[in-house]
Amino acid sequence: MDLIVQRPEGLYCPPGDFHIDPWRRVDRAVITHAHADHARPGHGHYLAAAPGEGLLRSRLGEGIALQTLAYGEAVVHNGVRISLHPAGHVLGSAQVRVEHEGRVWVASGDYRTTPAGAVPDRTCAPFEPVCCHTFITESTFGLPIYRWRPDAELFAEINTWWARNAEAGRASVLQCYSLGKAQRILANVDASIGPIVCHGAVEPLNRAYRAAGVPLPETRLVTEVSDKATLQRALVLCPGSAVGTPWIRRFGDVSDAFASGWMQIRGWRRRGGQDRGFVLSDHADWPGLLSAIGASGAERVIVTHGSVPVLVRYLQEQGLQAESFETEYGDEA
Repeated sequence: MDLIVQRPEGLYCPPGDFHIDPWRRVDRAVITHAHADHARPGHGHYLAAAPGEGLLRSRLGEGIALQTLAYGEAVVHNGVRISLHPAGHVLGSAQVRVEHEGRVWVASGDYRTTPAGAVPDRTCAPFEPVCCHTFITESTFGLPIYRWRPDAELFAEINTWWARNAEAGRASVLQCYSLGKAQRILANVDASIGPIVCHGAVEPLNRAYRAAGVPLPETRLVTEVSDKATLQRALVLCPGSAVGTPWIRRFGDVSDAFASGWMQIRGWRRRGGQDRGFVLSDHADWPGLLSAIGASGAERVIVTHGSVPVLVRYLQEQGLQAESFETEYGDEA
């Protein structure tokens, strides 16, 4: 019997009788991270990595039945040993290691590796390879065209864009994910350029990051800024859903941009209609996916959401036993 199988509710561990990131309500759920497609409300009991507790309670409610584990700490449930290991995706993101009767499976959730020689992300624990027999991997950017540039180069471009806009008296509106992407941007931009204003969907998550010990520069809500000249020099972080609303009109003339791994593709940039597109992702690129799979030592690889057929075929050509699971997880679209 496989240690993890597909069920209508989500990925399920039969001997342990628990689910991993289920998309329908279940009694016991092990959660890899706090993004909404992986952490859903209504489960009877949650198990997650301790650094992500504040995010999960912020999104799912303070009163959820949540048990947390430190990275590397193990708990045994129905004879199955469960431990959580850093995934490098967002604060508290974890790979789930499941061990039973000598077999080890790892469900990676979403993850991002640190390229050799690069500085690890300051907003979450860096990805750690976990040896296993079977590795369940995402493939959001599972195509060879996706190769991320060094963070230093990317954030230098963002700072230059912001500084030029500030000099011209235009707010710099940067659309991004409220959880993870926004905080990674905050931790890496040059806050001396001007004030930073965050949308109401972003600010509560900033507080959860700070409470977990992640240093972020000062941020304000637009309602806390009365001076129009201040808004015209600001870097504004917001989800894409805020564009075209009365909220965005408060900033007057703006230069807008989008931060996503999809900005690697020119067609995505054109369709978005933004002034700029910054290629910034919290998922592994093609080399990162291959390095994580290789470092796991797994002979069997199960691929989930993203460019599934391409990655499966490539792994099979490399001599691995590769297949796929159908899930309801999303991506950066």
